[in-house]
Amino acid sequence: MTQKSSLRAIPTADRAWLLAALADALQGGAPVLPVSEGADPEAIRRLQYETLPPGTALVVRTSGSSGVPKAVALSADALRASAEATHEAFGGAGQWLVALPPHLISGLQMLVRSAVSGIAPEFFDGPFDPAELLARAEHMRHERRYVSLVPVQFTRLLTLAEVDPAAADVLRSFDAVLVGGQAVTLEMRRRAHDLGIALRRSYGMTETAGGCVYDGVEIGDTRVRIRGGEVQLAGPTLALGYVGDAKLTADRFISDQGVRWYRTGDAGHLLGGMLTVTGRLDRVIISGGVNVSLDEIERVASGHLGGAAVAAVGIADPEWGERPVLVIEGLDHVIHERTEELGAALRAQLGPAAIPARFALLAELPRLEGGKPDLRKIAALVS
Repeated sequence: MTQKSSLRAIPTADRAWLLAALADALQGGAPVLPVSEGADPEAIRRLQYETLPPGTALVVRTSGSSGVPKAVALSADALRASAEATHEAFGGAGQWLVALPPHLISGLQMLVRSAVSGIAPEFFDGPFDPAELLARAEHMRHERRYVSLVPVQFTRLLTLAEVDPAAADVLRSFDAVLVGGQAVTLEMRRRAHDLGIALRRSYGMTETAGGCVYDGVEIGDTRVRIRGGEVQLAGPTLALGYVGDAKLTADRFISDQGVRWYRTGDAGHLLGGMLTVTGRLDRVIISGGVNVSLDEIERVASGHLGGAAVAAVGIADPEWGERPVLVIEGLDHVIHERTEELGAALRAQLGPAAIPARFALLAELPRLEGGKPDLRKIAALVS
């Protein structure tokens, strides 16, 4: 029988244990696997019998919207490099308000930054409520205060702050509001600017130990390049690879003239040294012989609807091959009445193949734990 590795499975509900285990792993102790409530115990046991890459300090399980399970191995050096780069980009270490799941890299990186700085984080519990989160922020005592959010959380905070001056004051008191995991729309940026909020846009993933590009610019020693339209990243924050999947590791982590690069699978471009991510390379359907980006449909639609949460998916079509369907969050009849003009806007900006076969309104989009729309569930609903 394969010998069990030294990987420690730590329940995220036990914060003191998790924080202590992370601090120990950063100092060369046993590697840590944060385990959320409801995680498959058999999957956890299988991971503990896998051979870990040398130097592993943290293993993060991630599935993403595609639903393909992965376990990413990160070294202590990569985690520290990420935390220190964020501190440098923000002008110094500070106290983090943790409102994201601590078994995902977005939540874990706040704990790592806290361990590196020695400043204890503050935690927000329960279902997300913007007023409750801002009330929790009043318990923070450090002179520098930070929070990391996903766009759906940030949008709800903006909506509250726009009608509640006291809430706006609390939101403005953060030295940085880091928002990532999905695209931050121009409408969100405009609303944050009007309120005087210190918004910082983050781009990164578990394979880069979290955000490594802020506001389109690399932090720390991160490097960015575009190859074949794909965003590729290099630097000290790269993961060691995928646990138990050498083939996937070799496919996604490549070496070019002695430099190790991570192939993100994202489409993007560099203009004046600033990165713009335009969507996923695998989020393109062929409709009537025309390539149609589902992410571009979402971008145009969300902007046209004032920042509404949307999700575009492809469905089979006997005539066109594939057609897009657009799902909009909210049951407002005004949105329903605007779908005709939205179709015209999509035609004008992206061409006739981008016009959805139909529009669907949901009270709330199905979402993954990290806040991204669950595209598999959405596709099942519309098909």
